[in-house]
Amino acid sequence: MRKSTIFSIAAIAALGLAGCSGSADKAESSDTQSAEQSSSTGSAGGDLTVLKVGASPSPHGQILRFVDENLAEEAGLKIEVVEYADYVQPNEALRSGDLDANFFQTVPYLESESEARGFDFVAGEGVHLEPLGIYSDKIEDIKDLKDGAKVGIINDPSNQARALKLLADQGLVELPESGEASVATVTPLRGIELVQVEGPTLVRALPDVDIAVINGNFAQEGGLSASEDALVVESPENNPAVNVLVWSADTDKADAIKKLEDLLHSDDVKTFIETTWTDGSVIPAF
Repeated sequence: MRKSTIFSIAAIAALGLAGCSGSADKAESSDTQSAEQSSSTGSAGGDLTVLKVGASPSPHGQILRFVDENLAEEAGLKIEVVEYADYVQPNEALRSGDLDANFFQTVPYLESESEARGFDFVAGEGVHLEPLGIYSDKIEDIKDLKDGAKVGIINDPSNQARALKLLADQGLVELPESGEASVATVTPLRGIELVQVEGPTLVRALPDVDIAVINGNFAQEGGLSASEDALVVESPENNPAVNVLVWSADTDKADAIKKLEDLLHSDDVKTFIETTWTDGSVIPAF
């Protein structure tokens, strides 16, 4: 497909993560729970603090595994990555205490979910941006989109507002004069039909729509490349929709989480992102 990259500013408020090894003195094999909670001993001496972090498989899980395999031990950490295929479970698992932190979301999404679900979480600084893209199985240029087309769009509010801004830049919807854009508040133009779809299924929905606006992580997981497959790509310029590490306000692992937050903003991680996603589908935000 041909790609025409446009420069847009996300229309959302600016604010938008395995197992443990045993300790040097191994626990009794029958005491499984104790073994899972024990710290492992680093090569430099001292115990490693285990952090269980929920994450989307790509790129979040990949970034966390890079940190775990290359940087965590020296910082006294062991990162256990728990993968999730949706945007709801990681926050619920963090609230229940099943996770120590999660890494999959933007601050605008976190704020929207916190207001709706009563979360008391803390967000770190931006780690990376996954630009939205417009993809299609039916056309090779956005200019070829016909009137009355079906347009797939994510159904969660903050990501939906961001996607609608990208569609507005293409003259496909008119945004409201005030308030956050949503399928209910925008005016579709050229007779297009907005079809709301769960984020993880947007790629699979491509045969059923004419185009779809797909989040970077879902596009990657579905085998799509922003540089090679997208008709239009969201610009990172002045874009607040960066992904962040999130943890509970009352966590008892604050020091360890601060270390992980620092590692996620290290030069090593920046280089890993730039050399792993050379197509620009994941961009460092620091």
